Amino acid sequence: MFMKQKITFLLFLISGITLAQIPAGYYNTATGSGAVLKTQLYNIIKGHTNNGYDGLYTTYQTSDIDSFYENDGTIMDMYSERPTAADPYNYGSGPSQRCGNYSSEGDCYNREHIIPQSTFSSANPMVADAHFITPTDGKVNGMRSNYPHGNVATASWTSLNGGKLGSSAVSGYTGTVFEPINEFKGDIARMYFYFVTRYENTVSGYSYAAFSGNTFPALDSAFLSMLMTWHNNDPVSAFEITRNNAIYARQGNRNPYIDHPEYVAMVWGGGSCPADSVAPSVPTTLTSTGNSSSTISLTWGASTDNTAVTNYDVYVNGVKWASSGGTTSITLSGLDPSTTYSIYVVAKDCQNNVSSPSNTINVNTAAPGTCSSNVNETFETIPANSSAYTTNSWTTGGITWTATDSRTDQTITSRAITVRNGTLSATAFAEGIGSLTVKTQLKFAGSSGSFNLKVNGTTVGTIPYSSTATSTTISNINIPGNVIISFEDNSTTTNRVAFDDLTWICFATLSTENFTENTFSIYPNPSNGNFRIEYDPAIGNINVEIFSAIGQKVFEKQNINDTNISTNNLQKGIYLLKITNDSKSIVKKIVIN
Repeated sequence: MFMKQKITFLLFLISGITLAQIPAGYYNTATGSGAVLKTQLYNIIKGHTNNGYDGLYTTYQTSDIDSFYENDGTIMDMYSERPTAADPYNYGSGPSQRCGNYSSEGDCYNREHIIPQSTFSSANPMVADAHFITPTDGKVNGMRSNYPHGNVATASWTSLNGGKLGSSAVSGYTGTVFEPINEFKGDIARMYFYFVTRYENTVSGYSYAAFSGNTFPALDSAFLSMLMTWHNNDPVSAFEITRNNAIYARQGNRNPYIDHPEYVAMVWGGGSCPADSVAPSVPTTLTSTGNSSSTISLTWGASTDNTAVTNYDVYVNGVKWASSGGTTSITLSGLDPSTTYSIYVVAKDCQNNVSSPSNTINVNTAAPGTCSSNVNETFETIPANSSAYTTNSWTTGGITWTATDSRTDQTITSRAITVRNGTLSATAFAEGIGSLTVKTQLKFAGSSGSFNLKVNGTTVGTIPYSSTATSTTISNINIPGNVIISFEDNSTTTNRVAFDDLTWICFATLSTENFTENTFSIYPNPSNGNFRIEYDPAIGNINVEIFSAIGQKVFEKQNINDTNISTNNLQKGIYLLKITNDSKSIVKKIVIN
């Protein structure tokens, strides 16, 4: 047996040898600290090669082989490895032991998303990013489910290597958590840090217990404190370095927190949360800076603290609605039109000491059907003409666009961005999307095909292309609040497709037409996430969707007649419940506490 070999700075000083094969100059632009450094790292590691979901198994043949404990060439599984004793079972890297069905530990192995894929609606490229997706035993993976990783107070189930499922000991979180063994806590923490850095452009839209709903710090303060402790107590191992190198060979990007463990403290602070009972000062001068029929923009004066302010929570009508991290502004989405909202803000530090509330303001949303701006992208400001395929980024009207595997030298109406086996995506837009129009044209040789148009990771339409320049409109998308659009999944990955003259119409609020307010009743409301929808059975089967306050779909059931709804892992707060039957729909507010 081999104990995990910790890589410390002392080892580097003594040996003068670095085990990580970091390309020369790879981190040359990582010069800042805090949020600036996190963004610099994002720009370094974004735009990696997507090898597809099935491609993970190919990656595992070099990235996740046990050469460090038993050194027997079997799959390296953090959920079954026993560092100082015989493993309870092992898996070969071939296809014969992949799941499949399972009922017990040792039946088969599959792919474990450390950040559950339901968080990002199984969207690419996240769904196939090996840096945070590991091979694990199917049974343990199933037991972990979508629960966040955390310290367990009382275990309800224990795996054969000592991993635990149970009640949370994470401050401020009362749900279920999964705790890995100490040997791999740092590994998992660095996967969380990687995810919120690599997907900085979308993470603010994801609803997950460990996330804070913003770009920075991106992690909830209590979970961040715990993950930093895991990172410090379980330093980078030779296994992690080997894994990082192998994934880099396949994907073309690296986990910076394995190459440079010191980046964790440089981005998020000193790496520990000091004992502290002093609450931050009161946030000052809360003000509304703008509104639409479904959004309210806020700003306020910063609080001070004897350690540091790590988060601001925004309360709407007495219920926590959103968190802004350490920033002193936020735009609330998913609000009802022509409605008065009572809003205040509190500040928190890493020990979850909470300030007294700020001043309370009452803000009215605009009348229904109104929003203040649409999006028009003519691609005139893309980078200089180049026939090389690379990742191109540019900003128009406050929206940053990114095109991977793309070139900039083609035209349709005028300049256009041409994408091959990549994606075209935009950063979040706060006023929703009602419809979208874009012009496409196949360049050079190839056959007609299509891209998928995705909003917040969900496909909402198909954009065809051919050798003839064609404008396509996708109507009735009608998603409110923060939206992130992307064009993905080129049906023929060798085709080179130009995009031009893109517009989308904003969308103010989810439709509440047709059904009357009394058609459906929700009981109980507030609830713990389990509630009943009561209505006349003559209406027939219904579709149920739940949206977070920032417009992210977090739950969906289609064509059901079972009126008992059970949600898992939704954070406390206000959500929008959309009920649809044929062409009729209604939206109701629900509260989970």
